[in-house]
Amino acid sequence: MNRLIGGLVALAIIAYLVFSSIYIVHVREQALVLRFGKIVDEKTVPGLYFKLPTSLIDSVQIIDSRLLRYDLSNLELQVSDGAKYVVNAFLTYQVNDPVKFRERLQGDLGLAEQSIRTRLDSALRTIYGNHAFTAALSAERTAMMRDVRDLIAPQMVELGINVTDVRILSTDLPDDVSKSTFERMSAERFAQAAAIRADGTQAAASIRAIASRQSIELVAAANKDSEILRGEGDAQRAAIYSQAYGADPEFFEFYRALQSYRSSLGSSGTTMVLSPDSEFFQYFKADTLDGKVPTPATPAGIPMVPSTELSAPEPPDVLPSMNVGTPQDSGANPLTPAEIAPPADASGTSSQAQ
Repeated sequence: MNRLIGGLVALAIIAYLVFSSIYIVHVREQALVLRFGKIVDEKTVPGLYFKLPTSLIDSVQIIDSRLLRYDLSNLELQVSDGAKYVVNAFLTYQVNDPVKFRERLQGDLGLAEQSIRTRLDSALRTIYGNHAFTAALSAERTAMMRDVRDLIAPQMVELGINVTDVRILSTDLPDDVSKSTFERMSAERFAQAAAIRADGTQAAASIRAIASRQSIELVAAANKDSEILRGEGDAQRAAIYSQAYGADPEFFEFYRALQSYRSSLGSSGTTMVLSPDSEFFQYFKADTLDGKVPTPATPAGIPMVPSTELSAPEPPDVLPSMNVGTPQDSGANPLTPAEIAPPADASGTSSQAQ
């Protein structure tokens, strides 16, 4: 019984010594073998390895070999012209030298991230401080990220860390600065809009003035042409009238007198008191008519028909009282060829005068 117990204890001790001397390094890891706290071996290739049994002599520290990320949020930075930004950025890094990482940071990722935060903060402030306000919002942003990485990478190499990239996620304005910037931009846009409206109003006024001037010129030219045409027509009409009237002036006066009688001695009810010796009744006198109506001369190219006889009334002993229309100008109606000589009927004689 004692031998059995002793054998089991020995077997357990052997198993413990065997298993405590074996360690495995995975593909995402790297390992350091520490003997009494001192680094005695480094394993960066995945596999199964052995060390001295028990952790009292040799211990193994596993360090992540993957690409890691550290985020830095809501960092307030000031640019060269005094304006401020709120920046969100991140950094990707990898432990490429586990020995230095152990010696400088005891192989602790927490201590490594504290160091990364300090250096990333300092690098961002330095780069942003060397650029103007608009640089972070322009194509220069890529160069700024590269400058931050180049500035922080040599410092992290001393810690066994390789900084692979630095990215700026967002660059925003603080709330108070954002409000004032928005108001300033809004005022600038309103000023630009007012300037554009003013230019449009000026252009519209200029176009209206040009159109008004062109309209006045066109109307004036049209009026000029119409007056010229009207004058030429009046001249032609006067020439025709003059030719027609000049053919027989005596008949023309007689005809005009008849037109005046027709207009004045109408049925409108107006009363006129005139002397029988008045010139208005000169063709009512026998000595004027001489027993016949004046016969108009024949204009060139127009056949004329002789008029019928018209007896003149005897002048009364007293002034006549007549209801007639309002007297009009003796030159009211022009003489036309049709009125000078009425057309002949089928028998070749003219119609009787009324």
